[in-house]
Amino acid sequence: MSDITIKVKNLNKVYKLYDRSIDRMKEALSISKKKYSRDYYALKNISFEIKRGETVGIIGTNGSGKSTLLKIITGVLTQTSGDIQVNGKISALLELGAGFNPEYTGLENIYLNGTMMGYSKEDMDNRVDSITEFADIGDFLNQPIKTYSSGMFVRLAFSLSINVEPDILILDEALAVGDVKFQLKCFNKIDEFKKNGKTIVIVSHDIDSIRKFCDKVIWIENGEKKEYGDVRRISSKYLEYLLGGDCSSDHNIISDENKIDAIMENFEYNKFSINYIYRWGEHKDIIKIAILNNSYNYEQNIQIFEKIQLKFFLLLSDDIIRNDNLFLSIGIKNSKGQEVLWATTEVGMLSLNGNKDTFKVFFDIDNILAPGSYSVVASMEYRDDYSAVKDPYYLDYIDGIFLFNVLSDGKKVYSPVFTNYKVYIEDN
Repeated sequence: MSDITIKVKNLNKVYKLYDRSIDRMKEALSISKKKYSRDYYALKNISFEIKRGETVGIIGTNGSGKSTLLKIITGVLTQTSGDIQVNGKISALLELGAGFNPEYTGLENIYLNGTMMGYSKEDMDNRVDSITEFADIGDFLNQPIKTYSSGMFVRLAFSLSINVEPDILILDEALAVGDVKFQLKCFNKIDEFKKNGKTIVIVSHDIDSIRKFCDKVIWIENGEKKEYGDVRRISSKYLEYLLGGDCSSDHNIISDENKIDAIMENFEYNKFSINYIYRWGEHKDIIKIAILNNSYNYEQNIQIFEKIQLKFFLLLSDDIIRNDNLFLSIGIKNSKGQEVLWATTEVGMLSLNGNKDTFKVFFDIDNILAPGSYSVVASMEYRDDYSAVKDPYYLDYIDGIFLFNVLSDGKKVYSPVFTNYKVYIEDN
């Protein structure tokens, strides 16, 4: 069996756009083959490969071509040109309503979709109990699906998709619908598919879900593939793009190297330089970071429950306004790129020293992180208030500025952070 489950090469999907409805007829009947339309590329020269067992996310703004790509992969649409090879049985949950007859009941639609996927009635008889049990929509199973809410529909559609034992599972925004309880069931099922070596393709605007589940990510914009590869780096660039940043190329760490070298000669932890995953922003103000353990020794391996101190060295440009809206914020992310801790300087802390251009900033943190690998995100930013909810204006944003490990002392931790607790029994 081939190691490649999906191979796309030079894929194009072109639609003809007409200014007037009559132009379509005039073009069709034109003896001279005069063209009355203009070409719109929904997809343009897309190429990539997905290996067996990989989970790949597809990101991009609305109208970028993500759903069109999935429809071509699943055979709902045909490409204008280019090649596509799919090795394995596909089960797809596309946009709500795709592949379902609204006049049929939920049960009838289960058998209808099974037939379209190539399963016999006997095959579906053996699967229908697991599908209906997972969907958990009760008596609505025997009602026309036109009476379903969007949440009920996605329950049925997702349950059908995952209970027909596909080789390739394709989900288009399916994780954004449904209540919390059902979403947890879906997440657990996706984890089960991953462990079983299934190929999964997920389209979502939820970057946290993409980072949690996906091994790679494809970024599509305006019908073209911008990047394909590392989830954290590309998703960070995509978020920068959404915020209006310049993500066209990698940025330099510091422009004034001579000034920094002179300052750093007497900086005691200068061996800890920045080695980031991705960086962007108007300035480059964060130039050094170190992590210290309980004994205030420089360390990248920290024992669980051992206090952490993060040291930052800042060099603020002359044009930065020192006021109460200037903050240094940090986040700590786990190996999936999910943020498990956030902290920031106090209001006005960076404006106390007037025009001073160098700072050492310390974050003392009680380490309740579960054993594993972590990265630090840091940003110099302007914010309207102390709240992290407000969208900041980034002067310098660094994803993966520092990597460290939390080591286990033998205690089992099953959550992202450790919480001290007591367990006891009272006799009646």
